[in-house]
Formats: sequence, structure tokens, C-alpha cells
Amino acid sequence: MGPGSPLRVARDDEEVRNCHFRSAAAESAQEYTAALGNHMPSDTDPPLDGIRVLDFSRIIAGPLCAQQLGDLGADVIKVENPVTGDETRRQAEPRVGEDSHFFLAFNRTKKSIAVDVRAGDGKAIAEGLIAEADVLVENFRPGVMQRLGLDYASVAEINPRLIYVSFSAYGETGSLSDRPGFDPVIQAESGIMSMTGEPDGPPLRHPIAIIDTLAALHAAGAVMAALIKRAQSGRGQHVEVALYDVAIAALGNPGLYYLTGGEAPPRAGNSHPVSTPVNLFPTKTGPIYLATATDRLFRKLCEDVLERPDLADDPRFATTNDRFQNRPALFEIIIEIFTAQPREYWLAKMYHLPSGAMQTLAEALESDFVMERGMIKTVEHPTGPVRIFASPIRLSETPVRKPTAPPLLGEHTDELLGELLGYDDDRIARLRADGVIR
Repeated sequence: MGPGSPLRVARDDEEVRNCHFRSAAAESAQEYTAALGNHMPSDTDPPLDGIRVLDFSRIIAGPLCAQQLGDLGADVIKVENPVTGDETRRQAEPRVGEDSHFFLAFNRTKKSIAVDVRAGDGKAIAEGLIAEADVLVENFRPGVMQRLGLDYASVAEINPRLIYVSFSAYGETGSLSDRPGFDPVIQAESGIMSMTGEPDGPPLRHPIAIIDTLAALHAAGAVMAALIKRAQSGRGQHVEVALYDVAIAALGNPGLYYLTGGEAPPRAGNSHPVSTPVNLFPTKTGPIYLATATDRLFRKLCEDVLERPDLADDPRFATTNDRFQNRPALFEIIIEIFTAQPREYWLAKMYHLPSGAMQTLAEALESDFVMERGMIKTVEHPTGPVRIFASPIRLSETPVRKPTAPPLLGEHTDELLGELLGYDDDRIARLRADGVIR
């Protein structure tokens, strides 16, 4: 790790006091340059260039958090069990080589070291990596890392600058902290699942691991804040993210509907609990999703698209609440008009309104617009070219890193042990013979 990033400059409290990172604006350019040493980061390097992340996590939330940090320039090292690796590697087909599509989704732009941290020499390897790291991400059940001697309290003695991110289902405190949990379970327990599905049907799980995804986003943001604070204080800290906390915080306006009114919002299926017209509407050739919920947008819909300006002035539909109270009558009118013409006709007329065709996954991912935006990249994998997603982040001055293929299990073990920890070939060979590394 070179001294290229200002977030890694100060190695101890004395250096921090000397560098006075508490207020960057108060420092002169000369003092800042002196603090960085001989190596200055490029103006176009990704923002986390020079930051090293150890990814001890698996499944979704932790790997996705680490993947986002990698997109932003961090050097991400995935630490895996040498026998199984991340459990998602062996998920169901389709596969690329021996790795599942599930694994490929959350592990781009990483290196993999396969080491048994439970073995004596394996723990020493883990501690060596931790000493050189800026961020550690783990998502074991509370207590597991402590039993391994790799919990935050233990490793902070090795590296007090470390930012240590712990994901768990229910947090590290509270009566449920020892319970295991996955995204759909949290969806059910948090009330999110109760709001999905048709009004007269059963609750439905969100098909995307939405709680894991939100947890990863929250954690990545917390890491950024902790890095900024470390630049001021010189010390890292422990970041705890509980999936259940994230789910409760994500309830947003439906949650406040209950907290304010004392009742849960009605289940609305493809529509919206209070805003109208928001729904999936049929046309002569295919469905369209329409979201013209405000009075202004509804008037535009009536005048410009439906060519029924009288509807905007109809007392039944004049306000958001009126439309909600008379939703069946309004939907009947809209459906009658929409089914008289093909979908393309209406999409052209509604281009200036929030609306769109209901597409299949194939239609969406193979669309010209997705290609225009560069959201799918073809990368080289040991098995051949593979298509993966790109980062959705756009930075004008410091572009995100070009993605690379998710690593094979232990693909970079020798490289990292040799270049990062200074192990020679004989020592690496002995570790492999002893089953400590793969």
C-alpha cells in the first residue's frame, strides 16, 4: 500500500496531530503536500484509490458493500474458506465455470485469497492482512469473529486505524441478536411483505434482496464517513449494520402512515396506497405503467394524452384524495381509452409523463438504452468472456474503476501472500501442503 491516498497518510496519532487534518481548509497547500510525501494522487484516480478492503463476508449484503467500495477504487481482497469459499459460488445454475450467477453478481473487481483462519498459521495470515488494511467487512453471526479472535476489539489493537464493518440480521445487542436471518425473513418480520401483493391475495416477497441491498448502501456510506473522520482523528471505528434496523428505516412513508394515523396503509398491488392514477394499465397490445399521481400530472394526462380535459375538472377526480376515493371509476375510464390503441401509440403520447412499458427482464437487459448507459460490461474471465453489471455511479472528475471479473476461489492467494505479506515460495508451499491455504 503506497501513501497515495490522503485518507491513509497519518499512520498514528502523533502524525495526525502534526498534519492537522481536523480542518483541511485551514492548511496551506505546502503543508498538505508535505504531509502526503513524495507521492501525490492523480486528479483522475478513483476516489478510494489507495484504500485496502478485506472482505470476510459472503452471500449479499457484505459482498455488495465491498464491491461498491471496489468500484470506487478500493483494492478489495476477498478472504474465503479454502474448501467452500463464499457459499454462493456453488448456488444453482446458470454458472460460469464452477461459479454461480449469484456469486458473479456481488463480487466483481476483487481478488480472492483462500485461507483457513481457524488454523494457527491461518489466523496469523489474517492478522497480517488486517495490519495492512483500511476497512474490514464481515457478516457472521454475532460472536463468531470473537471466537476466532478477529473481532473489532481484538484487531483494533493490531490496527487502530481500521474501519470494521459488521453486518448481522438483528444487530449485536437486543433479545434477538443471536438469531440467524436472511433477507426474505426480515421482509416478513418487518412488515414490508405485508404491504406487497394484491389486496385480496397473500403477501409476496420482493424478488430482489432489497434489505440486503439497502444494508450494503447504508454501510458503504458509513464507511465513507468513517474514512473522513479517520483523516481527522487518525483512528478507525466499528460500523454495525443490522438488516432488521435497515428494514424498519426503509418503511418510509408507509411506516409514517401508520405512526401518524394508527393504521397500516391498504395493500394496493400494482397501484399505490394513496396516490392515483398509479397502476399497470392494459393497452391494445401490452401493458403500460403509469404514475401521474400529482394534480398537475393528472391534468396533463387528461389534456395531452387521454384528450379528456373534463376529467381533470370532474369533482370525482379533481384532487388526489378525490381520485383515491373514486379509483375504480377512474381506472375503468382510463382502461377503456387505453385499450383502443396499441402500446406504442400511448408511449409516444406520454413521453413527457412518468410512464413506461412493462418489460421482461430480457427486454430490459438487452435494450439499447442499457447499452447506451454502459450498465453491462463484457470482461475477461478464466473461462472466457463474461457479461456483468457496471457501477451505476458517475463521477465527473474521478471515474469509477473499470470492472474486472469476479475472482476464482483463491485465485490471488500466492500473489497476496508474496507481495503484501512478504512470504517466500517455500513458506507458501508449506501452507498449501498443510491445508491452510488453497
